[in-house]
Amino acid sequence: MAKSPRRTPRTSAKLEVRQATPRDVPGIIALVDRAYDRMPGYSRGMVRGQINNYPEGQFVAIYEGEIGGYCATMRLDERIALAPHSWEEITGDGFGSRHDPTGDWLYGYEMCVDPALRGVRIGQRLYDIRKALAERLDLKGIVFGGRMPGFARAKRRLKTPEAYLDEVKAGRIKDPVLTFQLSNGFEPLGVLHNYLPEDAQSGGSAVHMVWRNPYVNPDEPPQFRVPRDVESVRVATCQFQARAVQSFEEFIRNVEYFVDVAADYRSDFIVFPELFTLQLLAFEQRELTPMEAIDKLTEHSPKLVSELSRMALRYNVNIIGGSHPTRTEDGDIQNVAYVCLRDGSVHAQEKIHPTPNERYWWKIKGGKRIDAIQTDCGPIGVLICYDSEFPELARRLVDEGARIIFVPFCTDSRQGYLRVRYCSQARAIENQCYVVLSGNVGNLPNVENMDIQYAQSCILTPCDFPFARDGIAAEASENVETLTISDVNLADLTWARAEGTVQNLADRRFDLYRIAWNPNPPESRPAPSVPRTGTDTPGGG
Repeated sequence: MAKSPRRTPRTSAKLEVRQATPRDVPGIIALVDRAYDRMPGYSRGMVRGQINNYPEGQFVAIYEGEIGGYCATMRLDERIALAPHSWEEITGDGFGSRHDPTGDWLYGYEMCVDPALRGVRIGQRLYDIRKALAERLDLKGIVFGGRMPGFARAKRRLKTPEAYLDEVKAGRIKDPVLTFQLSNGFEPLGVLHNYLPEDAQSGGSAVHMVWRNPYVNPDEPPQFRVPRDVESVRVATCQFQARAVQSFEEFIRNVEYFVDVAADYRSDFIVFPELFTLQLLAFEQRELTPMEAIDKLTEHSPKLVSELSRMALRYNVNIIGGSHPTRTEDGDIQNVAYVCLRDGSVHAQEKIHPTPNERYWWKIKGGKRIDAIQTDCGPIGVLICYDSEFPELARRLVDEGARIIFVPFCTDSRQGYLRVRYCSQARAIENQCYVVLSGNVGNLPNVENMDIQYAQSCILTPCDFPFARDGIAAEASENVETLTISDVNLADLTWARAEGTVQNLADRRFDLYRIAWNPNPPESRPAPSVPRTGTDTPGGG
C-alpha cells in the first residue's frame, strides 16, 4: 500500500492587518508611546473615539500576536480636507469625531509603526489598505499631514519647511517619512504651519499630502448619501417607587421584578434611578445621622454589584444600576453608577459633580473620569443627575462614540426635575444622541434626605425629521411607579449627523474652542460650611 504523502504542518500567520476593535485600545496606546517617545500619546478615550466614530477606517498590524502598527482615518468633505488646518482642529482633539460619512476624501491622521519592526514593511501594508478602502468607497483620494522629522536637523541651513520640502522632492535630502510617502504616490500640496506644535522634529509643521484615486473622475464626483438603515435598540427606564423594605433581599426582589419585565419585552437596556438603594436604610433599627447612613449604605456595595451582574446575565439585559454611594480605595465616598452588562462585565461611572447637599451632608467627593462604556449595542455613557447640567461631559462621551446617554436622577421637586429634564433635552439636541432619564418617586419618611420624590422618567431624542415630534420617544406618567419602554434607531443618529436639518457635531468651530481634560485634577472642591436652603434632596438636579 502506498503511503500518503506527508503534509507540511501549518503555522499561524506572523503578520495580519485588520480593522481595529475596542479590545485593541491598550495595545494601540502602548504602540504609540513606543513610536513617539518625544511627543504626548493618546488617552484611552481618544483611541476609543477613533474606533467608535469610524470603525471601518481604523487598522492595526498584528505581528506575532502583538500590535506592531496602527493607522487612523476618517472621511471628510473636500472643503475641509484640502483647506489649511491643524491636527487638533481636523481630528476633533484626537477623537476622530469630525468623521463625515458623506465625505468624499479619506483623511489619515495617525500612522505609526513599532520602531523594532521597521524592516517588516508594516507601513507599506497600512498605506495599501488605506488606498484599497478609498478605492472600494469610490472616494476622491487620501489626504493627511505628513511629518518631516529631518527638518529640525536641517533648519539652520534651510530656514523654512518649504525649503526643506523642495530639497526632499529634488532627492537631495532623504527624510525617513516624506521620502517614503513620495515614493508611494503621494503629492505635496504645500506646508501646514503649526499643524502639530508638539512635533519638534518637524518644527511643528507638516506637509499637506494627497493621493488621488485613479479610478474616480475628479470632474464627476460621486454623491454620497447616508442610507436610512434600521439599527434598533430597545430601552426601558424604570420609574422606581421609594418604599420601606425589611431586608436587602426584599429590595433585590423589587429590582428583579422590573428587570424580569424588561427582559420579557426583550429590552436591550434597563436603567434605574440615582440613589435608588437608599431604601436599604429603611430597615435600620434606629434613625441614623447622614454620615452613619452613608457608611451603612457602602457596606452593601459588593452584594449590590453581584446581584445586578447576576440579573444581567440571567435575563440577558444590560443594567444601568442607578447609582449607589461607594467608599473608594482612598477612603472617600463617591456616588457611583454600576453598569452590569449581559456579557458579565461590570463598569463603574462616578458622579463628577456632587450637589452642594451631597457634599455637605454626606461628604461625597466628585469623580475624576468620564468614559464611554462599550456594550453589545455600541458605546454608551452615564451622567448621574447633576452631571447632565454640564455640557462638557456629554460632549466628551459623544466624542468617544456614545450614542445613548443614561441619566439616573433623584429630585424632590418639579423645579429640580425640570433642571435635569431641560438640560438632558439640550444634551440630546446639541450632541445628536438619545438621552434616557430614570427617577425615583414616592417617599421614605424615616430616611434623612429622601423625604419626598418627584419624577417623570423619559426617553429623549434629537429634534429633527426622523425623530418623535416633540423630541420625546416615550415618557412615564408623573410620580407613578412604572416601566417605560421604547425602540430607538441608532442609524437615525448617523443620518442626522451627516444630513440633518442642522448638524451640530459637524459644525463645531474647532478652530476657536475645544474641551481640554485635565489628566491630573486637584482634589474636588470642599463641602459648603452651611447647608443651602431649599436643597434637601441629595440629587437635587
